[in-house]
Amino acid sequence: MKGNRVQHIGWLALGALSGLLAGAAALGAAELVAAALRPQASVLTVVNEAVVRHTPAPVAQWALDTFKPNHKTYLQLGTAVSVGLIAMGLGVLALHRRRTGAAGVLLFGAVGAAAALSGPASQAWDIAPPLLGAPVGAAVLYLLAGRLTTPAPGPSVTEAPDGSGQADDAPSPVTSAPTAGAATAGEPAAGEPATGEPATGEPATVGTGGGKPYLRLTDGGAGDRPTFDRRGFVIAASAAAAASAGAGVLGRHLNASSGAEAAASRTALSIPAPADAAKPQPAGADLDVDGLSPFFTPNDEFYRVDTAIRVPRVDATTWRLRIGGQGVRTPLTLSFDDLLGRELVERDITLTCVSNQVGGPYVGTARWIGVPLADLLREAGVRPPSAGGPADQLVSRSVDGMAIGTPVETVMDGRDALLAFGMNGKPLPFDHGFPVRMVVPGLYGYVSACKWLRELELTTFAAYDAYWVKRDWAARAPVKTQSRIDTPRPLASLSPGRVPVAGVAWAQHRGVARVEVRVDQGPWERAELAPAATEDTWRQWLWEWDATPGRHTLEVRATDGEGRTQTSERVGTVPDGATGWHSVVVTVT
Repeated sequence: MKGNRVQHIGWLALGALSGLLAGAAALGAAELVAAALRPQASVLTVVNEAVVRHTPAPVAQWALDTFKPNHKTYLQLGTAVSVGLIAMGLGVLALHRRRTGAAGVLLFGAVGAAAALSGPASQAWDIAPPLLGAPVGAAVLYLLAGRLTTPAPGPSVTEAPDGSGQADDAPSPVTSAPTAGAATAGEPAAGEPATGEPATGEPATVGTGGGKPYLRLTDGGAGDRPTFDRRGFVIAASAAAAASAGAGVLGRHLNASSGAEAAASRTALSIPAPADAAKPQPAGADLDVDGLSPFFTPNDEFYRVDTAIRVPRVDATTWRLRIGGQGVRTPLTLSFDDLLGRELVERDITLTCVSNQVGGPYVGTARWIGVPLADLLREAGVRPPSAGGPADQLVSRSVDGMAIGTPVETVMDGRDALLAFGMNGKPLPFDHGFPVRMVVPGLYGYVSACKWLRELELTTFAAYDAYWVKRDWAARAPVKTQSRIDTPRPLASLSPGRVPVAGVAWAQHRGVARVEVRVDQGPWERAELAPAATEDTWRQWLWEWDATPGRHTLEVRATDGEGRTQTSERVGTVPDGATGWHSVVVTVT
């Protein structure tokens, strides 16, 4: 009986393996179709993006806080595991109901098609990958399940009256009428214990012949034959695995080719010298303290928070920007060369994500090159509301369908709002919006920093809710004054004596006027501030602490250029940014 259970578990495991192979075949075929049509229509991509769109804001914030830069990796891993478990379940189901299992694969193809159509930038043919991939997976599952539910060839097999194969050494099919004194399958005969074994005491295995269950007597010996077509299963499974791998390799190659033009356009880009260069960085603006964030954040270390599972790769030679909507007297369509031919400006600007918790990492400073956004809007005939313009919201749309709403008054009030294509002396990285993105100092990124820009539409806040507003974030979100302790790190062990406490503070477009530090809720001590580059960048600060033995709590607060000191009240990021004082606990021994 023990050996029989092991055989049964092994049979179920092979069913689960069949489901995985069928899922891989479906995904491989779908990815191949997506690569040929539109890489953004990849099934796993559209499913993951659908998950992102429908995740409640508190859950999304938890994932961002918990997994930090790797939150998308964990999302994709979770989706892959979930799909794998479902596929395994369908494989086991197909052992008993082949058609139902195969139909389950088709159902998930329909779910994938629905996810594809739900995207903000979806196109009609995005349903093709899941709808063409699912039948491939269903056929593979039906085939493999058939190999597992077909009796192995034996020395003595007879044909049942209904056409089903039945081994001569097996009892009558369990679907036939029982004879007098005999037990039906799963029921003990009179006088027999309910052991699940035949009267002979020999263990029984379960198989099917011609689609109907049958029992096969075994003695547990080495001569027992499996009750399924092992050779046929191995051949079919190997073929499915090889085909899926081949489709995956080909799809990856096609995807790489589709992004080659975009990569070439970025490599070939030579950004002209700006007519209006950034002011030289003041001497001492970078305090050069160990553990302190540098004034300029390197491109590969700059934070990235967006909804894109697959980073868009846009060919700058074919890129176009369209400007239209309410109050636009002259609609514009601009190419990348049109922007390069304009008067370029260079500015140092700090960007902050609204998802940044107190003391969080989602803030950074870069030197941006681009064209003034307000000048383009004026050329299109746009007037701000204060000058009688009918539109108070500028909706920026990216190639992946993201829509961000920015106050028209803000981008036209004289601040350095840019359409940027250069970052720290290089073309924008793909991760940060190549070929063109928006940069607006003083606003959180979710209401200003649209990447992979393709369209600007003038409308009103009353008429249209942008992507994040529909998800319970505020429509207007100026950056709140914040400060952070970079060194010492939380829970650091320090030696007594002079210890540098240093960090950064920011209040874009208002500037930082003062930073103060205190220890164990004692009096506030004024920190040394590095010279300000502009009011749109963060400032480094330093305070020398005479540390004494014990466990201590360090806190920091900043005051902006308008005299407002950041509040001590701790609130979360939703709906318009976190507040509170950053603190670290250290031990001095």
